[in-house]
Amino acid sequence: MTPPSRPSDRNDEPARLQETERVQQTGGPGRGPMHSGLVGGKAMSFKATALRFLIGMRPERGAAVCVLAMALGSVVINAFGPKILGHATDLVFSGLIGARLPAGMTKAEAVAAARARGDDRVADMMAAMDLTPGVGVDFAAVAQVLALALAVFVVASALAWIQGYVLNDVVQRTVFRLRSDVEDKVNRLPLSYFDRQPRGELLSRVTNDIDNVSQTLQQTLSQMLVSLLTVLAVLSMMVWISPLLAVIALVLVPLSMWVTSLVMKRSQGLFIAQWRRTGTLNAHVEEAFSGHALVKVFGRSGEVEQVFEAENERLYEASFGAQFVSGLIMPIVTFIGNLNYVLIAVLGGLRVASGSMSLGDVQAFIQYSRQFTHPLMQVASMANLLQSGVASVERVYELLDAPEQAPDPVTPSPNGANGSGARHCGEVAFERVSFSYDPARPLIHDLNLLARPGQTVAIVGPTGAGKTTLVNLIMRFYELDSGRITLDGVDIATMPRGVLRGQIGMVLQDTWLFAGTIRDNIAYGRPGATEEEILNAARATFVDRFVRSLPEGYDTVIDEEGSNLSAGERQLITIARASLSDPALLILDEATSSVDTRTELLLQHAMAALRSDRTSFVIAHRLSTIRDADLILVMEDGAIVEQGTHDELLDRAGAYARLYQAQFNAALDAEPSLM
Repeated sequence: MTPPSRPSDRNDEPARLQETERVQQTGGPGRGPMHSGLVGGKAMSFKATALRFLIGMRPERGAAVCVLAMALGSVVINAFGPKILGHATDLVFSGLIGARLPAGMTKAEAVAAARARGDDRVADMMAAMDLTPGVGVDFAAVAQVLALALAVFVVASALAWIQGYVLNDVVQRTVFRLRSDVEDKVNRLPLSYFDRQPRGELLSRVTNDIDNVSQTLQQTLSQMLVSLLTVLAVLSMMVWISPLLAVIALVLVPLSMWVTSLVMKRSQGLFIAQWRRTGTLNAHVEEAFSGHALVKVFGRSGEVEQVFEAENERLYEASFGAQFVSGLIMPIVTFIGNLNYVLIAVLGGLRVASGSMSLGDVQAFIQYSRQFTHPLMQVASMANLLQSGVASVERVYELLDAPEQAPDPVTPSPNGANGSGARHCGEVAFERVSFSYDPARPLIHDLNLLARPGQTVAIVGPTGAGKTTLVNLIMRFYELDSGRITLDGVDIATMPRGVLRGQIGMVLQDTWLFAGTIRDNIAYGRPGATEEEILNAARATFVDRFVRSLPEGYDTVIDEEGSNLSAGERQLITIARASLSDPALLILDEATSSVDTRTELLLQHAMAALRSDRTSFVIAHRLSTIRDADLILVMEDGAIVEQGTHDELLDRAGAYARLYQAQFNAALDAEPSLM
């Protein structure tokens, strides 16, 4: 169990994070509970990750062009709104000023009269206005302008709605494709990857991180696009109205961008740490819950809680730091935007007074300045979401970039090995096979073995001798270091894995059942099997005997753990599943080790029926269960030290005889205690 980190270790956060990102070098099955290793690598840059994701959206480029066109139309049309409203303001203001002037006077005479009084500013302002002395506000003209403004806003809103609808489809299709890529990738990963990877961490990447990517796209992509287009459109309108004020408004933009980039660089690492800590915590919780009974039995609940509290505290610190630092962007940009607003308001008022701008243009420019800074503030406020989303994308890409298993051959192999047709005979040969999980620790070296069709081959030996590894190599769960394994004379490395495994049935010590009916769990062995075939497999493996006693029969729903069935009943269902697949090669890995003696007899009868007319590899610790095997292999340290029948090996008085005698003596010693 991983000991909890002390509070003083929090100062070493970067070093600890690098350690959790290190790929474990010691692979192979059999990792203990509470394992804390993570698979990770060097963090990508924000730009590289974001660019790679955008390139991955190429299949949606047609819809993306539509989104861009709708957004551009909406923004451009909407950008004329303040200018139109400014014209309405000019009409009202001109009418109010004109109503105060004597009727019958011309505009030139009114301006000259103001200059004669010494009101040069008023004269300049009236000279720039379109007014008629003695005529008030033209409400009909104002109504027409307001109607035009309303039409502009309605059209812009309609285009924005269409843009949002299409963009939502783009986002969902992109996330759908990302999930599919992850699912396909998981199916192409070698078993060694899962040996090194905590399940909670992997689930966090596949679920939490992808969900975070989806939410980030939903919340930021539309706003980001509209904000950038709004900045360009509004800037164009500002330059049109007053180049001088536009330059003043632009002066503060580089300052905003500089401050934003500084904060984003600081928060990027914190968001990466946040999601890695989320994966670490999920891995710990998943392991603790899956081993809940053992944690209770050994009294380690306190230590598990300490580990959880320590990891939860680290996640809190990383999350708080990421959100706090990224949250500084919005207040800073808002402050800079307010400075910009004040400068424009003051300078605009002076220009109205001097007659170089109309009041409506100043009003429109102030609106544009707010529209100009608002998108910048929106982008700033989305920085934390973007950082979080890119951090999750990076973690998903780490999974997608993990080394894959060797691809299946594309050219047909001899003897039809590439097809899915006739059933194989089941002859298995190991020819000078060498394999190790870790190159520094050789396990199997130069192993030779021949299992003839229809034989039952039993594999015995101490723990760690390589028994399970031997059958894993037959399944091509791992690739050989050297040598080859053949099935009916065909090298299995030249066969597609699906074809190879379609000829093999496997029953493990740990039963695997999924949430569904008993019928569904049996039919999992061969999709498309008829009801009669399912029932025949159940009868042949003694499943039918206990299923008939259940109220719902074969429609009885079992949960993922099969907790409503006994261990023996669950094992019988897995044997029935293997029987239904009708394999040429059968692998039984400690299939009876966790059941009582009476149930074991039933299982042995079921497996005997299953082994008939097919080659079988049986891994067993109870030597009494494999006495009738055609060939018994005794393995020690990855090598076959003895092979023969039960009687032949006992006569040799070697390793097998010692194992058998040890079990026999242990059984005799245990008998008095049972009386």
